[in-house]
Amino acid sequence: MNGRVIFHLLVLSLLSAGSVYAQNLSKEFPKSFTITVTNPLNQQRDDVMVLVEGEDIRKRTPDFNPQAFVVLDDKKEIPSQYNTKDPENRGIVVVLDRLEPKASRSLTIRYNQTGAAPRNYTKRTQAELSHKVGGEFQNHKYIGGTFQNVDSLRVPDEHTDHSYFIRYEGPGWESDKVGYRFYLDWRNGTDVFGKKTKDMVLQQVGQDGFDSYHDEQPWGMDVMKVGKSLGVGTLAMFHEGQAKRMAETDSMISVITENGDVYSSIRTNYYGWKIAGMKLDVNSLLSIPAGSRLTHHQVEVKGGAPQNLSTGLIKDIRAIFTTRTGNDQHWGYIATYGKQSLNGEGDNLGIAVLFRMKDLLEITEDELSHVVQLKPSGNKVEYYFLAAWELEPEGIKTKADFIKYLNKTAQELENPVQVQFTSKPKL
Repeated sequence: MNGRVIFHLLVLSLLSAGSVYAQNLSKEFPKSFTITVTNPLNQQRDDVMVLVEGEDIRKRTPDFNPQAFVVLDDKKEIPSQYNTKDPENRGIVVVLDRLEPKASRSLTIRYNQTGAAPRNYTKRTQAELSHKVGGEFQNHKYIGGTFQNVDSLRVPDEHTDHSYFIRYEGPGWESDKVGYRFYLDWRNGTDVFGKKTKDMVLQQVGQDGFDSYHDEQPWGMDVMKVGKSLGVGTLAMFHEGQAKRMAETDSMISVITENGDVYSSIRTNYYGWKIAGMKLDVNSLLSIPAGSRLTHHQVEVKGGAPQNLSTGLIKDIRAIFTTRTGNDQHWGYIATYGKQSLNGEGDNLGIAVLFRMKDLLEITEDELSHVVQLKPSGNKVEYYFLAAWELEPEGIKTKADFIKYLNKTAQELENPVQVQFTSKPKL
């Protein structure tokens, strides 16, 4: 049998297997509807998060079952999840590998009205919160015990910085690009885990010696010093010439709202933040999709009408500061890039905050941080922050490439993908 015959037989075999697989999916998920995802930009987009909002699904497909569905791109099943606990992003989430310039993709959602059919996809995002159990607090230090992952935590009154109670000192979240954490104590600062792998790594971090992540590990390391600064994207209020973090609160509760294969998020409620003569309750939602460096921070405050909610970046003399502004339709950013990593002599590290220009009050600074003051609308504000370490897989290695990446990201935020239902449910 010659090579050409073998090749044709192999192709026929693969086509047959694909046909059988499609038939099996049709039997397991007999009903379907389609959506079209359109890229309005005249440039390619990679790792595109698509949200099919749950409310829209219910209106058009009342019998949709979020526990038994698949998403097909042509005839290929692609990873998806249904968010139920995330208050801002409920519905089906998928991440498309790419969308060509000005192009559209048709996706088919197949579902079964009853039952549950969990899928097994490669995990590309993660959110976790881990604290010790089986020990006890002594003078604000947690003695004994072992770490256990939990879905939520009301921070104990005895807890403070370096209590050795919460693994890596707070909740963590990551994509296949980068990881983050924030200190779930009076500091409330956001830090960066640079990654040298696309695998999920947070489950390894802080298990051996609590803070070994400050040294380079096979998976990566903590690459940024936060100290008393805004780190990257830390929420604050600019008051009396300083960016003041949420240092004094009555209580804090943090919840892992989603820990999915393609999207993860964390909600934290801060009660009684004492600032500028006010006592505010703050609802913070941090989220990250697969294939992205961006964390989306959505914030709502109650109990007062703050003149600003602010965020920003740590100042580092080794890094060059850059800004982008524009009109009210644009997204602006502040960014730094340079050898500001904590790894030895310092690897190149870029950090940035992106914000809607219509929300911008002022770009300013204090002794420790570059600061963006934002005007809350309806006591809400949102922004994105990110970090890019040159040692990550396919890392950004020059300032020019980092700025190019930021400009492209800002354009994509200004021109979100469009999602339309293109068919009603059918058998």
